Amino acid sequence: MKKEHLPSKMCLVCNRPFSWRKKWEKVWDEVKYCSEKCKRNKKG
Repeated sequence: MKKEHLPSKMCLVCNRPFSWRKKWEKVWDEVKYCSEKCKRNKKG
């Protein structure tokens, strides 16, 4: 699959778009943050 055809989402913390990654293949529906840093800095 070409990079421009990968699905993407918006990070809930930094509001930046991020693309699908192979390591998220089985859990893509559960991914909410673009990085571990954003995951640690989530509110509440």
